[in-house]
Amino acid sequence: MSETLEARVKRETIVAMKARDGERTTTLRLITTALKNRSIEKRVGADTPLPEAESQQVLASMIKQRRDSIEQFTKGGRPELAAKEAVEIALIEEFLPKALTAEALSALVGQVIAQISEGAGQKPTPKEMGVVIKAVQAKLAADGLRAEGRLVSEAVKLALA
Repeated sequence: MSETLEARVKRETIVAMKARDGERTTTLRLITTALKNRSIEKRVGADTPLPEAESQQVLASMIKQRRDSIEQFTKGGRPELAAKEAVEIALIEEFLPKALTAEALSALVGQVIAQISEGAGQKPTPKEMGVVIKAVQAKLAADGLRAEGRLVSEAVKLALA
């Protein structure tokens, strides 16, 4: 069985501590804390790791928070803090599956729309955007892929227009 996300983070934290890499250690500890908090929220036993999808969801939300912070720091004229957040994003992304490119995402959206059209007998309208987005996100999760929600929404809107 492959190593869980929590175990990988723990192992990487030890390596970072031995290397005296303070920034990496801090970020890895933030990840550990976020995963532990989700475990507590979900009432998962201490000996049972979080499901992989759940762990990835925690990391994705951490990335989203940091992107929002970068935007705020940039507006507030604090580029050094924005740069720190960008470094944290890069570190967190190491533990997630590679994000889809825009081209791959639009191809996937096209496939999902084709499947929905086949089942319904007609192409979904822009009013049915929510249904398509849910189907795309389900397909992403099933295939173990990752794409930011905002990008999925934009790709679906473009495909349905």
